[in-house]
Amino acid sequence: MLQILCPNDFAQSIFDIDLDGLRKLGISGMILDLDNTLMAWDRDEVPAKAVKWVNTAKEKGFSLCIASNATGSRVAHISETLGIPAISKAVKPRKKPFRKALEILKLPPEQVAVVGDQVFTDVLGGNRMQLYTILINPVSRKELRTTRMVRRVERRVIQRLHRKGYLSDRAFRLRLGEPCADGPSSGKQGRY
Repeated sequence: MLQILCPNDFAQSIFDIDLDGLRKLGISGMILDLDNTLMAWDRDEVPAKAVKWVNTAKEKGFSLCIASNATGSRVAHISETLGIPAISKAVKPRKKPFRKALEILKLPPEQVAVVGDQVFTDVLGGNRMQLYTILINPVSRKELRTTRMVRRVERRVIQRLHRKGYLSDRAFRLRLGEPCADGPSSGKQGRY
């Protein structure tokens, strides 16, 4: 049961995702979270660095779609800015927004990765749909009060995943914000 909360991979940010490595795994599409993944949750303008990353991913042949629990007008504005489709008010981790994103991407689940900063929305929702899940650290510490409360539970889950051996020491330290000089992560069953 605990494994459904364990991502397949971990990166400190979207900028640290190995796009070429994903292609080698057969991934050709990504469902991206918006708030504290692509940009801070309290901002309306996409940072230039995130725009550049999205454009690089598209140039490398990735199909992209945003799935966000945020409101429609803000998500629509960001979707237009980035030139990629988006689903707002997604109510992740429900399966419906992930199914809709797969339809938009026109790809089967085994070719799609979910990228997000939260275990209980992005990772759980992606794992429920058999998608490749990538957990990243939040872009900002500034979050909604409810999200901050969920983060406390999330920390306990991450600690338990580490104790059970599903999370490598490297990934655990990265999630805690500690520097790591060692090589690629390794965990049980292909999990980070």
